Amino acid sequence: MKIPKRIEPLIEDGLVDAVIRQLMSGKEAMVFVVRCGQEIRCAKVYKEANKRSFRQAIDYTEGRKTKNSRQARAMAKGTRYGRHVQEQSWQSAEVDALHRLAAAGVRVPKPYHFHEGVLLMELVTDEHGNAAPRLNELDFTEEQARTHHYALMIQVVRMLCAGVVHGDLSEFNVLLGSEGPVIIDLPQAVDAASNAHASSMLERDVCNLTNYFGRFAPELLTTEYGKEIWALYEHGALHREVELTGCFKHSMKPVDLGSVVREIDDARAEDAARRLRMQG
Repeated sequence: MKIPKRIEPLIEDGLVDAVIRQLMSGKEAMVFVVRCGQEIRCAKVYKEANKRSFRQAIDYTEGRKTKNSRQARAMAKGTRYGRHVQEQSWQSAEVDALHRLAAAGVRVPKPYHFHEGVLLMELVTDEHGNAAPRLNELDFTEEQARTHHYALMIQVVRMLCAGVVHGDLSEFNVLLGSEGPVIIDLPQAVDAASNAHASSMLERDVCNLTNYFGRFAPELLTTEYGKEIWALYEHGALHREVELTGCFKHSMKPVDLGSVVREIDDARAEDAARRLRMQG
């Protein structure tokens, strides 16, 4: 097939030998199957910001570090340079997350190179050697649904142990590879320790998967893995080999509204001070 313009630099630099076919086109990128020497891999070509449907919401970018204060000010002001820096940060976030998670033993595609806005990574395959399908393309028995659901809960745990929350996890960005589910699409991944929305994002990720697999195994709909996982994390009791129950004991202690209001006011004051520092 004709070589996409964005992949040409990888051909010129000897990272890619041939483009075999387009694998998919999503809201943030196009993915191509490519040949690199004797290996078949995939190349993820990120779409330009104005051509993507997934916006870089502040909830996702909160807590991400920039190289210097100039870049932070430019991003805050929305200048042309700031938008360029933000775009680079958005793309490199997935590369960083993949390296971090692969090293932690999480089932994600192995990253090889990131060059000129193109991520070269492992092509996940099924038991027949074909490109692995997404979960949303498949049907499962009750037993299969329970097995894959629990396997993904363990992957969510291992991600959190590595300090990462996916932030947009669902049946649309999990592949069923020859050795089980593989998590993909991580440009919106957030740092669990520095993002105030991490807990709600993790619960949403888990809820999305539970609702999907609950179509095949309805008993999963009564589980509360998201709350259980985050509670273990908050109490320093989360580890890679933790045995999850899917149960969560809700506190019946009355809410101290005064403390809640004070925390909100403190958070607002801190945010206002941060914005002033960024503008300085």
